[in-house]
Amino acid sequence: MKIEEYIKSLPNDIISGNEVQLPERSFRKIFEFLNLNENDVFYHLGCGDGEGIKIALQEFHVKKAIGVDNSKEKIQQAKKLAEENDLNGENFLCQDAVTAKIDDATAILFWFTDIEIIEKMKKRFQSLQDGCKIVTIWGPLPECLPAQVDFPYIINQVPFKHANLKEQLLAIFGIKCIDFVAAWEYAERYTKAIASHNTENDRFLTILQSLVIWINAKNLGITCEDDIPVPIKNYMEILKKFFGIEVEHLLNDTNLKF
Repeated sequence: MKIEEYIKSLPNDIISGNEVQLPERSFRKIFEFLNLNENDVFYHLGCGDGEGIKIALQEFHVKKAIGVDNSKEKIQQAKKLAEENDLNGENFLCQDAVTAKIDDATAILFWFTDIEIIEKMKKRFQSLQDGCKIVTIWGPLPECLPAQVDFPYIINQVPFKHANLKEQLLAIFGIKCIDFVAAWEYAERYTKAIASHNTENDRFLTILQSLVIWINAKNLGITCEDDIPVPIKNYMEILKKFFGIEVEHLLNDTNLKF
């Protein structure tokens, strides 16, 4: 089956990111990247069990930290965490991120994959105070030039600067062209940032992401090679043979041979 069919076959909570919880080390890395401090008003949209809010308050001493999640179960978990750590349960709101009040934010962690939600939130973010930083993971907000990059973490800063996909990719990778080694390195960084305890699944995710990176770069004309490199061919064959997933059709150049 084509990769699009495979993705559609996955549970909705996996696709939406609702059941994906960042490890503590990732929160700390993100907050250091943001230079989060006592002057910041921090929002975590899609806060899950609240671990990120706890770290922002206890270790980075932000002025204010609010976690927003539309799952009653997650907010209950977050409020229990707050109680266990002498934090205010009012730091957690069971609301839709699209409608939650975030006007006073100076820093936001926003990790959603639903394009409809992303587009709606981008419009909201544009009205926030100048200098507000929105951290996304893997890619920047649509048509926005990243202000800072520590892949897979990306800072989008208000007011946004417009960029096309090619400009975004070059800004993210910081190199003039992308080869297989670069694609694999950055895919591996992403996998480690959200790493599970199942290393076999992590390897599978890295293969998928590295192929997506290289194919996107190829379609935009910014790969270092004219032909498909051997490792890319091999991983495409592995996906097809062992997992029944095809990605070749994603390449725009029909003259390329496999």
